[in-house]
Amino acid sequence: MVKQSRIAVFVALVGVICFEPLVFGQEFSRPPRPNIVFILTDDQAPWAMGTAIRRGLFEDVPTAATPNMDRLAAEGAMFSNFFCTTPVCSPARVAIATGRYASEFGIDDFIPSPTHKLFDPEQQQSLEPEASTTFAEVFQSQGYRTGLVGKWHLGDWSLPGNERFHPTSFGFNEFTGLLSGGTSPENPELEIDGQVQTVPGLTTDLLTDHALDFIERACLAGKPFLLCFHTRAPHGRWLPVAPEDWSPYAELDPATPSYPDLNVEKVKKSMLEYLASTSGVDRNLGRLLDELDRLQISKNTIVVFSSDHGYNMGHNGIVHKGNGIWATRSKPPGEFHHKTRVISDKYRPNLYDLSLKVPTIVRWPGRTKPGSMIDYTATSLDFFPTLLAMADIPIPANLNLRGRDLTPVLRGELSPLWNQDLYAEYNMIHYAVATLRCYRTPGFKLIRDFHNEGRDEFYDLVEDPEESVNLIDDPDPRIQKTIRELHEKLIAHMETINDPLLETLKQTSNNPNFER
Repeated sequence: MVKQSRIAVFVALVGVICFEPLVFGQEFSRPPRPNIVFILTDDQAPWAMGTAIRRGLFEDVPTAATPNMDRLAAEGAMFSNFFCTTPVCSPARVAIATGRYASEFGIDDFIPSPTHKLFDPEQQQSLEPEASTTFAEVFQSQGYRTGLVGKWHLGDWSLPGNERFHPTSFGFNEFTGLLSGGTSPENPELEIDGQVQTVPGLTTDLLTDHALDFIERACLAGKPFLLCFHTRAPHGRWLPVAPEDWSPYAELDPATPSYPDLNVEKVKKSMLEYLASTSGVDRNLGRLLDELDRLQISKNTIVVFSSDHGYNMGHNGIVHKGNGIWATRSKPPGEFHHKTRVISDKYRPNLYDLSLKVPTIVRWPGRTKPGSMIDYTATSLDFFPTLLAMADIPIPANLNLRGRDLTPVLRGELSPLWNQDLYAEYNMIHYAVATLRCYRTPGFKLIRDFHNEGRDEFYDLVEDPEESVNLIDDPDPRIQKTIRELHEKLIAHMETINDPLLETLKQTSNNPNFER
């Protein structure tokens, strides 16, 4: 009985502290600043969420068992057209952290760790703390207690001379998590309190333990907090998972996309493992939401749930993301890639919608309408200005953010002038070489490969949302006119962001894709 009384006192105290009460001398009109929990999963497809299937957003895939993601969507606002700007880990995370395109920082592809077969100490890429500002830095400067638990993947700090690339150089008071881009789904090697150690257990569960610990300690510190919780899952390897995460799929014969010569047996096996890994993320999301409830801080805590990029599971004949891998029994006909030193013919560089689209939910108590669906096009560049706006923090004057403040649409304000266009990029340099730029409207999508001639794509997204019929060479004058219009917009956007590719293209006078 005494122990229960102590727990009740602790919970009440934490709830009061985390609501940042007014103290003597403060202006009584100032509302409490919200806590923010920013959850970023890894490789999660937009269809890998039960509510997305039940709301009719996707077909031909099994329904994921994600009751806690479904709960969050029922209590907040869910986006149906949310995109990353580069569909691989490191560049996607640059855009999220900085609100700018990865090409502006020279981050082209995923960053190999020192243990990766592609690691080259002479050609390391990292986000430079001196040349960038993250939203965590802005929150930290405003008195927030900031923490990162999980994956960073924006530079290796373990080698001598690389200490400046540690996450604490980018606005985080604390970091617990992965040393590089990936680790095992069990018994991971993690950095905890500055020490690298192998920890027994399931990685998703262990990272959640540390996220819960941060929330509790941040509340007791008497400050509002920003927690960035970046899970490792559902990035492969997917197994092992907890028995309760596997049980929804134990007897399931999953549906698979229709594609010629698809290796259906392999895709079905991968689909089950992938969904089970996603259910592990969902179970731990439930633990986190329950902790906010237990501490009585849910009403003053904004929860954002998203992923770094999307995923294909047999869609368009591939598995994986922007650096897709053919899932067909034999290589499809045609030249789909350009081979270099360590590549086989298995890769399919792409900017498909399912590589670019990410599941995104925002629960903003008292502001977002529970269960609402937002169909406006938005991107990961929008997180930076939106998070600041939700916390009533002005954007520093020296920042040139590329995204938009989404708070009006989160509040349900209709905006008929909202720009629905999307620009995306991917310079694939690992495993295959492709230099992809994309301009997308709700109706059409143009993809240019400035490295591989004959690899351009154009899709009618209304008639062909699966992007299965490439119309780039269709002689229809209306199609060719639309291609020219989107090409003009694509080049104009490259000029706006000073895309380094432009200088190369200008020096290649015979490149047909650059002519305006």
